[in-house]
Amino acid sequence: MIHTLENEELRIRINDLGAELSEIYDKTNDRQVLWDADPAYWKRHAPILFPNVGRCHANQYRINGRSYSIGQHGFARDAEFLCTESSDTTITHILEASEKTREVYPFLFRLSVTHELCGRDLRVSWKVENLDNEPIYFTIGGHPAFRVPVLPDTAQEEYFLTFDGQEELTLSVLDLSTGTVIPGKTDRLSLQNGACHITPNLFDNDTLIFDNGQVEKAGISFPDGTPYVEVTCKGFSNFGIWRAPGAPFVCLEPWMGRCDNSGFTEELSQKPGINQVAAGEEFFRSYTISMK
Repeated sequence: MIHTLENEELRIRINDLGAELSEIYDKTNDRQVLWDADPAYWKRHAPILFPNVGRCHANQYRINGRSYSIGQHGFARDAEFLCTESSDTTITHILEASEKTREVYPFLFRLSVTHELCGRDLRVSWKVENLDNEPIYFTIGGHPAFRVPVLPDTAQEEYFLTFDGQEELTLSVLDLSTGTVIPGKTDRLSLQNGACHITPNLFDNDTLIFDNGQVEKAGISFPDGTPYVEVTCKGFSNFGIWRAPGAPFVCLEPWMGRCDNSGFTEELSQKPGINQVAAGEEFFRSYTISMK
């Protein structure tokens, strides 16, 4: 089922499947902001990545000496969530552990996802509750894709990625053969006035990965430099920016944790950047998508 949030400026749609944001329509400017999930490029709009962001080494991880197999980005994006609260401007979905999820992720958990519309902002909140009698471990992330280009008679390479005043950012480098990060290998993204063009070769190494809390705000600007859309994620440890080859969209992805380092085979609890929640406790994070 698709649910609609709406005010005078925006119309937002969220699907029970994956609790996935599926539309951002900007009434003021008469344009669709979110990618339409055309499978010719990418069949998703804005999936939730849980219980893992990206890939585990060899698609496996270890808990208490036992190995589990899990695919890229986990299972939440393909799971049916239950809508528990709904109004004109706020909706909450939940996903709880089941026999099916415990085959690949042995913990008892409850994941709540809330979308809240306020003016030209959409706040996305995650709450992970530990219903188990031992600590649980996970990474979690957003993956919203925004249409670029969006204005008539413009090309994607005329648009800019924008950051919060930085002059240079450090990139962690993916091993494309495994989809995991090469430990200790980094690259640099040079910026002018906190921005860089979305050049055709910007994503030659797949995803731009920013670790160590470098990016707490990132956006896309029009060719004239005026803002189009921004994602703000204060307190997030990681951020990704991705585009499928040749696709007319760009993803701005706030993450808490990321893919494994290449060759990582230790217990999940030892993974760098892993989130840990004690029995009976909960984890909470939120980010905001702002239409400019």
